[in-house]
Amino acid sequence: MNQDHSSTNYRLGYFLLVIFFVLFLFGDTIPFDRIWPVPSSLLDMNTIFISIVLEAIPFVLLGVFISSVIQTFLKEETLKRFIPRNPALALFPAVTIGAIFPVCECAIVPIVRRLIQKGMPLHVGIVILVSAPVLNPIVFLSTFYAFQTDLTIAWARMGLAFIVSILIGAVIYAYFGNSWQLNKKNASVHNHYHNHQERNRLAETFQHASDEFFDMGKFLILGALFASIVQTFLARDFLIELGNGMLAGPLVMMSLAYVLSLCSEADAFVASSFKGLFSTSSLLAFLVYGPMTDLKNTILMFAYFKKRFVFAFIGIVSIIVYTITILFDVFFL
Repeated sequence: MNQDHSSTNYRLGYFLLVIFFVLFLFGDTIPFDRIWPVPSSLLDMNTIFISIVLEAIPFVLLGVFISSVIQTFLKEETLKRFIPRNPALALFPAVTIGAIFPVCECAIVPIVRRLIQKGMPLHVGIVILVSAPVLNPIVFLSTFYAFQTDLTIAWARMGLAFIVSILIGAVIYAYFGNSWQLNKKNASVHNHYHNHQERNRLAETFQHASDEFFDMGKFLILGALFASIVQTFLARDFLIELGNGMLAGPLVMMSLAYVLSLCSEADAFVASSFKGLFSTSSLLAFLVYGPMTDLKNTILMFAYFKKRFVFAFIGIVSIIVYTITILFDVFFL
């Protein structure tokens, strides 16, 4: 019965994927407007939705593939050997790992889930989750290029992200310790791939990546749909009017970063379009907060983590990013 259900899910997943790419490749040639007049706002929403999905899919594939490599090749003993037993000292290697991982927020969720299943402490995994999408070299270079007239933003983004990541890890440990916060269905590593040593490990990796991609894909689609709706119907002028002031500006830009769900490799170019309309601290709040948590990423986290933990995580990240950017504005700008 389970096999039939799984087979049906696979067929449905492949069917939807084929439909998506057919519409993407040939949608312009289909006279939808003659069949059924579509409002321009819905067309805009559709364009944004497709762009978000296409932007995210390569990174999701990268994430699930790395996750599968971790599942197949990384042993729990090896992982524990590289993590200091002291919870505070463990935060700094976690940030270092995040800084060298060239992955965005779309890819990091399955990677961190797998590392936690392998025995990585919760707070260490969360530090990697929030630091990797913003501290990696690709993000630095894109920010550096987007703000060529104000290079301090690129450096400040990296510095603030480092501090925020450490603080988030410390608060997560203080509240949750090493308690298990993955969903029940993710309560243990699926070792059935390791039960047969004679199986080819490369085949196991691709099999596992395929399973995880279709498991995660539906949450990506749902998150992209919500983000495209918000982007289409959110009034930019209203945001600018609402975001005047040192205290309101960062809050508004953090909210914008959350709902836009931009990829961290591209968000600096969007932020630069707001230069002159919002303060530097507000732009930094946008650039630090968005890669750490957004609407699309939240839905992906709900797939793997307990709901209570996800809500707490969003609250902790929001409070810390907002506080640090306000303090940066007061003392350095």
